[in-house]
Amino acid sequence: MVLTHLRLLSTVILIFIVIDKIVAVINITESYVTKHQIPSDRLHLTKDLMSSKPWELTHRLSQYIHPKQYIINLYPNLEKGTFSGSVDILLMVDEIQNYIKLHSKGMTINETVLNNNIVKAFSYPEHEAWIVVPEKSLNTGEHKLQIKFEGNLTNKIIGFYRSVYNDFETNEQKFIATSKFEPTYARLAFPCFDEPQLKAKFKINLVRPTGNNYIALSNMNQEFEEPGVPSSELTTVHFANTVPMSTYLACFIVCDFQSLEPVITDQGFPLTVYARRGQSDNMKYAQYVGLKSINYYINYFGIQYPLPKLDLIAIPDFVSGAMEHWGLVTFRETSVLFKEGVSSSSNQEQVALTVAHELAHMWFGNLATMKWWNDLWLNEGFASYMEFKAIDVVHPNWDVDTIFLVHSLQSVQSLDDKISSHAIVQDVSHPDQITEIFDRISYDKGSSVIRMLEGILGNNVFQAGVSAYLKRNEFSNAETDDLWAELQAAAQNSVDVKKVMDTWTRQAGFPVVTIKRNGSKITLSQQRFLADSNANYSLESSPYKYKWEIPITYITSNDNSIHEIWLHKDQNSITVDIPGDFDWIKFNHRQIGYFMVNYSESDWSLLSNLLEKNINALNAADRSNLIHDAFSLAEASHLPYSVALNITKYLVTENHYAPWYVAASSLINLRINLYYRPAHYNLDKYIQNLIGQLSQDFWIDSNDRNFLQRKIRGVILNLGCLVGLPSFQAKALELFKKYLKDKIKPDPDVRRIVYYYGMASGSVDEWNQLWKLFLSEHEPQERIKLMYALTAVKEPWILTRLIQMAKNESCVRSQDYFILLTNIGHNPVGSLLLWDFLRDEWEYLVDRFTLNDRAFGRLIPSVCARFNSPRRLEEMKEFFSKYPEAGAGAAGRRTALEAVSNNIKWLEQHEIIISDWLTNAL
Repeated sequence: MVLTHLRLLSTVILIFIVIDKIVAVINITESYVTKHQIPSDRLHLTKDLMSSKPWELTHRLSQYIHPKQYIINLYPNLEKGTFSGSVDILLMVDEIQNYIKLHSKGMTINETVLNNNIVKAFSYPEHEAWIVVPEKSLNTGEHKLQIKFEGNLTNKIIGFYRSVYNDFETNEQKFIATSKFEPTYARLAFPCFDEPQLKAKFKINLVRPTGNNYIALSNMNQEFEEPGVPSSELTTVHFANTVPMSTYLACFIVCDFQSLEPVITDQGFPLTVYARRGQSDNMKYAQYVGLKSINYYINYFGIQYPLPKLDLIAIPDFVSGAMEHWGLVTFRETSVLFKEGVSSSSNQEQVALTVAHELAHMWFGNLATMKWWNDLWLNEGFASYMEFKAIDVVHPNWDVDTIFLVHSLQSVQSLDDKISSHAIVQDVSHPDQITEIFDRISYDKGSSVIRMLEGILGNNVFQAGVSAYLKRNEFSNAETDDLWAELQAAAQNSVDVKKVMDTWTRQAGFPVVTIKRNGSKITLSQQRFLADSNANYSLESSPYKYKWEIPITYITSNDNSIHEIWLHKDQNSITVDIPGDFDWIKFNHRQIGYFMVNYSESDWSLLSNLLEKNINALNAADRSNLIHDAFSLAEASHLPYSVALNITKYLVTENHYAPWYVAASSLINLRINLYYRPAHYNLDKYIQNLIGQLSQDFWIDSNDRNFLQRKIRGVILNLGCLVGLPSFQAKALELFKKYLKDKIKPDPDVRRIVYYYGMASGSVDEWNQLWKLFLSEHEPQERIKLMYALTAVKEPWILTRLIQMAKNESCVRSQDYFILLTNIGHNPVGSLLLWDFLRDEWEYLVDRFTLNDRAFGRLIPSVCARFNSPRRLEEMKEFFSKYPEAGAGAAGRRTALEAVSNNIKWLEQHEIIISDWLTNAL
């Protein structure tokens, strides 16, 4: 009875709340009508709009309103850190509309004019929108919307913002204004229709200081300048109208940078590089790579570059690695500057691949753009693959197809082997979701399945299909199926492209193909591969029930030719009869396929013995593939760890970077899982013995080493120092002290290793000395190496102090902040210190970076994914419960929880087996 009365009382209260809400809406509407003096003939329309609020129904903009032309005027006041401007937007309305919804965030809008009449408009922050309610319904046809606004340049390093640097010669602080709009940040710079399919032309006018060598740059070439406009100390720079493009590709820069003499491409347009004073010479390598890459793309795609110029510019403060603004590509300095004697082979590789990646976007992304962010991979996956094809032309001796494996395919499988992974093509709507999908699945898995598709179709068919796709969708937008259609036309009836590729792009994860051998008969079956082989999940969560169309290749001991077979999604298994008397068989030639292969233990043993006896029987890509698959399968309990560890014995004769890299990474992961466990010591001793058997002295500097030899040098020395090989530790400390005392810097390829492991053995005084060197260092790549070394110290109180000092942006730039924190978290001494900091100061981090920041979103998995105790898992759950809003870190939290849960199970399943193997091996 009491419960019945309570329910009745609750119902009465609810009725009064609803009535109160209705009255409130009526009052708000009447107030709006009175305040804005809405004519009586519009009273009914306005009340309907204000009560129904149709703009609240979706984050998306109207499909019936689209911009044709923007005219943007911007004045960044560099000293004050503010900007003001206006935008005229020529609109097309396809169906009668009662309101206009466009994007605006973080700006003060002073005036809104529609068709030459001042209209009232209001902000709708929940959708980052500006709502314009005209005096009467908008008829179909052209309309002109004009908005005046002002904003702040100093809040974040996204949108339109101020970057700060110190002049090399005078140490004077300098300001520039620059922009970064992808994915949803153009709305921070000017009111706009900030969706990729709403392409328009952009006429951009920028105001710069008249003196002090200031220049203005934008997507297009400069047409003319107006000195003394809008005031005597200022100059207005007018740029040519752009081709149709998405808002996120617009770019505005006012700076005092220097440039190198332009180089002329084969097509005839200039390629110019810019950097702050003292760094322009360090752009020569990027200019060289850029010229070679752009010429390659023009020839490969068979499509001319559509703009009159191409600029590359290094920005001191940049949130991403780089951004493909059409005609004006912006880079973080460490991603584009290369200096002999400072930059390592890894730095060179990063610059080359980043430049080639961004220039591939001039076609994939800029010319033909995805309709919506769910198809982001069409931009990023293709650029991430094409960068390797371009660098193979720029540096044919780099063996980039093998490097691709460790750079992209193998690394992303460690993310894609979890329940928390996601499909390449996925639905997104909120800006946080959009930001979050700029992840390794879109980039690295996307590029890996494209590489696999090229392997299926053949190079010529693939090239023809890609070119046709770009030509059909130039200056327009496309979806994944549009790409499949063009590739299908090129392939004719040789393969059903959509049928095959949908299984790889529209479901998460990937398969493991299990091989059972009975004489010459081989049976192949597939199942989803998961790091936790006992994980529960529903087959119904995938449209293909986690089955794939798998192109399988193989070679055998008596036949070097590559054979092809298919395992289809509707087949549980297939059996093939392989002719000939062969000893061993290797599937997935060069790891072209995005899947793993598990052999019987006897076949694994044959392959392992083969590598010990004749390393050249398999190419470096296949050797890398075997090591990667063996350790991944062992981790997931598909294979005894003894099999994976046995493969590492052959490494004493390995001379290629890629197999050593994957082996070192696998052994380091083992070491992390076994940290503070008895087997940890024996693992270190095993690795020390392995490295001790290598014939080459990697500490000797030599100019005769080629690129891959320089890369392998870094892998070996880092691994040796990590496991405490006495001779390596002593040499690192010796070179470190020589650097501090005599300012003699080690060779660039070992510098990062010497700084880090030297500091790990160093004193408090040496840390303080290193901190001062870090603060005074001008070279961006050298500064990053020093920053990394500062996190190696073993004193907890120093790391605690470093965490706090890093809050000061004059010490650590915001772009580097999460890099520093992640490195602290990877130091066993700093791991829990950082975890405490995150929990104690989460609100500070959210306030500073916002939950929309994807680098912030990745911090949790980078800090927590190494935990391996139930206590830490509970702490994570409690923390996520306390702060449920994750923003762009939602997927990262799921990944971290799954990883820690897997780590706990891993110790229970594998610790004893590994410990026994190590005891027997020593």
